[in-house]
Amino acid sequence: MDDLAIIGVGMHPWGKWGRNFAEYGTFAAREALAEARVDWRDIGYISGAITVRNGYPGYVAGSTFARALGFNGAQVSSSYSACASGVTALQVARGQILSGVTEVALVVGADTTPKGFLKPNEGDRPDDLDWLRFKLVGATNPVYFGLNARRRMDVFGATSEDFARVKVKNSRHAVHNERARFTKEYDVDDVLNSPVVSDPLRLLDICATSDGGAALVVCSLDYARSLGHDDPVRIGGLSTVTPTYPDTMIDLPYIATDSAGATAEPLRGFKESIGDKVYEEAGLGPEDVDVAEVYDLSSSLELDWYEQLGFCAEGEAEQMLRNGDTEIGGRLPVNPSGGLGAFGEAVPAQAIAQVCELVWQLRGQAGRRQVEGARVGITANQGLFGHGSSVLVRR
Repeated sequence: MDDLAIIGVGMHPWGKWGRNFAEYGTFAAREALAEARVDWRDIGYISGAITVRNGYPGYVAGSTFARALGFNGAQVSSSYSACASGVTALQVARGQILSGVTEVALVVGADTTPKGFLKPNEGDRPDDLDWLRFKLVGATNPVYFGLNARRRMDVFGATSEDFARVKVKNSRHAVHNERARFTKEYDVDDVLNSPVVSDPLRLLDICATSDGGAALVVCSLDYARSLGHDDPVRIGGLSTVTPTYPDTMIDLPYIATDSAGATAEPLRGFKESIGDKVYEEAGLGPEDVDVAEVYDLSSSLELDWYEQLGFCAEGEAEQMLRNGDTEIGGRLPVNPSGGLGAFGEAVPAQAIAQVCELVWQLRGQAGRRQVEGARVGITANQGLFGHGSSVLVRR
């Protein structure tokens, strides 16, 4: 499949601003358009990532952003796949460009979140699994993070200190990121002395909920060259895979797994298949990756991604972390942006924000968090109900 060019990226700083989500999205979009040197009127497609916490304008996010920027007659769509929404929106835009419908598209996601844990919208929906897990067993998102962390301790010997080291590493990266919400550097004792939220995870092991927005201008390589972008960062692969039955690993928002009693488990689990697809499409492998942005809703989940993306063998993530391999300056830096621990969840924006960070890294524009010589980067993300999300970019 042909590569696409990313010629503009933009991001509204993450925080708890309490303003309309469209403000964050249009800020990011204007930044991306200016960087791309593309007139808004020339955008042929607007692909919005949906937010479900901001009323009807959030459900039609693509049109909301288009109107806020000034309707230009472009075609528009809005996509939702929970935390994978940003990459789903990017997937839609890519399809429009590769099919010849347009040469250049704008991808935007933004969110305004309530205080506290994310929870279902109001109303009784007994056939909605996401509603049921709250009402039947009180399983907020951190309950699942805690279960995952406990499994990692029992199966691979991870310790609370290992989880704390993930936060410490990412906080060191975040102090150099002016777009992050939390830019304080922590040490292991800070993490271990923070309150327990979902045993064994503590407050500083778990990401917050935030407001923020991110945007990309993507186009064909020919269109990029016509604007003078002779060596743009390119999208080499994109993955939005689903699990393969039977999926025997408990995950959000389910309260039971598939049974493998009558059907053999797949050779590769869901999270592994996310990376498999993007590597296959790009014609590259884990050994080619220089930098990664992964979905650290909790510190233990970051360790899982090291293995699931093939950076190390199963059970070796803790040693990779302890060796300093995933720090800036290490063999394969992970979350040089500071990750979700530094940003917090702004659900439809975060998968796009991961791509923004990798674009800055591959251009050599990341300042004091720069990964030297980075030429290939990968993101990993996951949305509720089996939405995989990964983008591989290269220079």
